[in-house]
Amino acid sequence: MSKDTLTITDNRTGRSYEIPVTHDTIQAMDLRQIKVNQDDFGLMTYDPGFTNTASTKSTITYIDGDKGILRYRGYPIEQLAEHSNFVEVAYLTLFGELPTQEQYNAWEYEIRHHTFVHENIKQLMEAFRYDAHPMSMFISTVAALSTYYPEARNIQDPKSRMKQIVRLIAKVPTISAFSYRHSRGLPYVYPNNDLGYTENFLYMLDKMGQTDYEVKSVLARALDVLFILHVDHEQNCGTATMRVIGSSHADPYASMAGAAAALFGPLHGGANEAVLRMLVEIGDVKNVPEFIKGVKNRERLLMGFGHRVYKNYDPRAKIIKRIADEVFETTGRNPMLDIALELERIALEDEFFVQRNLYPNVDFYSGIIYQAMGFPVKMFPVLFAIPRTVGWLAQWQELLGDSAQKIARPRQIYLGADTRDYLPMANR
Repeated sequence: MSKDTLTITDNRTGRSYEIPVTHDTIQAMDLRQIKVNQDDFGLMTYDPGFTNTASTKSTITYIDGDKGILRYRGYPIEQLAEHSNFVEVAYLTLFGELPTQEQYNAWEYEIRHHTFVHENIKQLMEAFRYDAHPMSMFISTVAALSTYYPEARNIQDPKSRMKQIVRLIAKVPTISAFSYRHSRGLPYVYPNNDLGYTENFLYMLDKMGQTDYEVKSVLARALDVLFILHVDHEQNCGTATMRVIGSSHADPYASMAGAAAALFGPLHGGANEAVLRMLVEIGDVKNVPEFIKGVKNRERLLMGFGHRVYKNYDPRAKIIKRIADEVFETTGRNPMLDIALELERIALEDEFFVQRNLYPNVDFYSGIIYQAMGFPVKMFPVLFAIPRTVGWLAQWQELLGDSAQKIARPRQIYLGADTRDYLPMANR
């Protein structure tokens, strides 16, 4: 008997089945042969939330949650955050290798010179209500881009695909900045293509009438690192949505709008906002012990701790914590940081939290930094969506090149009524 198999005995029938095991997984369809009789549909798995179901094979992101490891294309996130920049990491994520200087120059030039959006897009965004949520504007505008680039539907053409990838990566900061300016009642600022990726974004956000306005390099670099940390994170809700929509061969703009909508949910991209609200609720370091007591008594929720994947300290949280001091030297110290540090200290020492693997995650410190940089809470999911655009597009491209992929169509377990006859309304 092969060692790379799993023997399953069906106690209902007494029959045994030998199922091949590859990469520590079994093919779900191999279970369909397990039947009580020939009319039986066959065995299925039931996995709400896909907690232990792999829907794809990928070479993009590796996570070991127990050890706190995150790698893009094999490169540790710590090394990329320290030595690389967002544009280079975008190239790595999409193409699988770090670029040569010549490749990087060409890639960076392409991104830098596709930042402008059609004037009609600007008019579209101006039509939103004055108090429209920036993320709602982002989702709608990304979806609208498919009407400007109808050739994007030709998803089987590699050149066309790459054109749309470049457009999206280049334009999402512009769309995001326009949505921010709109929410503040300010005129939109066009991109300045003499600036780098995050510098240009900050320029479009903050420039008023100054002729000598300069982006603070410390903030641009901090945002660059934050963007690197949010590029991709395996098959999370937004990425899975991108793949599900992409499996129908929808164009990348429609697919990404769906992914961004998933990210908009408070359980996904809104998590750092929840952290900030928690810190505001605590109000002062002296109130932390009482808050912790409430958490233990199931009366309060500890936001920003624990993760679906990580059962150790989220490696991204460690990096963000290090850059926080650099940001606060420029912006002034955020009083919320002291509360956060005290919460972390207690959680890392208290057996109640240690036994439950409740370590800080990426959302715990990111919201504090964004707030210190002047971003309103409503912009937090937009700031998540800008870098995650790269991961979504890399996953979409990988999906289209995988011959094993089919249109997504999960099964269900039907528990409704059996066959019954229709009754006229008078007889009901």
